[in-house]
Amino acid sequence: MMRKTNLGDAACPVARSLGEVGDWWSLLIVRDALNGINRFSDFQRSLGCARNILSARLAKLVETGVLVTEPAADGSPYHQYRLTEKGRALRVVLVALRQWGEAHLFDDDEERLRLVDVRDGEPVAELEMRAHDGRSLSVDEVEVRSISGTA
Repeated sequence: MMRKTNLGDAACPVARSLGEVGDWWSLLIVRDALNGINRFSDFQRSLGCARNILSARLAKLVETGVLVTEPAADGSPYHQYRLTEKGRALRVVLVALRQWGEAHLFDDDEERLRLVDVRDGEPVAELEMRAHDGRSLSVDEVEVRSISGTA
């Protein structure tokens, strides 16, 4: 059996993030939760993954504080999942992945789901990197540097 490497102590924030939510099932669970799904059976129906995989991913997302469980809103003996603020903050990550996929993985005439502003139904503007002063930055205008944890 292949053991997953623990990235929790990595100096790279990307590596640590992937250690918590980097597999596709976890990100798809978060996507579904952002879209209002909160019951195990509804996640399974939407994702089509095996119960044991879904159960393990949900447990990991609860353990890492992305989701919490609570009694079902309908009063049934089941529980439901709710995104924490940490989990809701993944919306921007998923929007970035969505926009990258729209730009690089679809033909122009291919049908796709579109993310829109709920106020006016218009597509969400493309995300961009910005400098501390608000300037738009290209991928060539940024670099990774080491900083002290006591800054």
